Amino acid sequence: MMLDAVEKYIKGEMLPDERVYFEQLRKANSEVDQLVVEHTIFLNQMNKFGDRKNFKAELHDIHNSLFEAGELREATPQAKVVGFVKKYRRVLAAAASIAGITALAISGLVAYLTPKGSKSEIEMLKKDIEAVKWSYVKTQTQIKNINSGTTTNPNLPVKPSAPGKFGGTGFLVDGKGYLVTSAHVIKNADSIYVVNNKGDYFKAKTILVNDNTDIAVLKIEDSRFQTYKSIPYSIKKTSAELGEAIFTLGYPRSEIVYNEGYLSAKSGHYGDTMAYQVAISANPGNSGGPIFNTSGEIIGVLSGKQTSADGVVFSSKSKNILSALEDIKKDSSAKADIKVPVVSSVRGIDRIQQVKKIEDCIFNVMSY
Repeated sequence: MMLDAVEKYIKGEMLPDERVYFEQLRKANSEVDQLVVEHTIFLNQMNKFGDRKNFKAELHDIHNSLFEAGELREATPQAKVVGFVKKYRRVLAAAASIAGITALAISGLVAYLTPKGSKSEIEMLKKDIEAVKWSYVKTQTQIKNINSGTTTNPNLPVKPSAPGKFGGTGFLVDGKGYLVTSAHVIKNADSIYVVNNKGDYFKAKTILVNDNTDIAVLKIEDSRFQTYKSIPYSIKKTSAELGEAIFTLGYPRSEIVYNEGYLSAKSGHYGDTMAYQVAISANPGNSGGPIFNTSGEIIGVLSGKQTSADGVVFSSKSKNILSALEDIKKDSSAKADIKVPVVSSVRGIDRIQQVKKIEDCIFNVMSY
């Protein structure tokens, strides 16, 4: 039974192989993920109910001990209804708690039994690409020359003839060409290209993918790419504040687009502690886009939006970026020397100047 598997997963009773399989199932099936979240709430409510029950029983025992010792006296009899309520308060409280817990359990079962064909509440912000259309003349010319064999630069990568699968946004975290984007943007990609705001495109490869946090790290592998001396923004190590003003840059279109909003919740969909909820305008193609605070610090990475509510967008937290980069550094086979900027050089300047300094580091990500 699925509920039994969910409970074993929550309690950490699964074998390693079982846990890996179940986490993949949870990632692929939103109904299973919702059932895990709601059953976790259910178990927490049960634990709180048990603690409350034990505490009240202990108070009752203390009351009886004091009464038997003569240190307490019975109060004057009250009206029958009031007396009945006081006498059976523990029973009534237990019944109310059980009713609430039952409602949560039923909600979880309804979510699990929802037909698989129903529309998910969360729409990932990657864009489907029917045919990749590069809007910059320079890039179009390069591609034409490559396909015709007339190019004079043998270092230019060959553009795939097949149309792209998905598009999104990525941003540099190291001037040597390391970028971060959303894992779902490059999922199952055979090859990846990134395009800067000038229309120059570069071949990139995947360094790390974490589906649980929806974070992927890419590396530009292209002789034409010139390293950046510095990155103007930094990655915030601590949590962002509720109501904090934010802005983002991304590629829902072929040109870079700016949007602003605020942090509306410190957790994501159904209380996901690995994510934020932000109030901002976001469209397909914004996936993988950085979210900045007013100091030019990255607080998160745009991921998806709620289909049943306008302006409800979710993002992976900045701590997930830092964790992914640490995992790469620990992996000797990656041979990565990533130096994350620790200070934002755009702190304290006006927004227009911040955007001008940042936009060169934001890339359009195309997966094939």
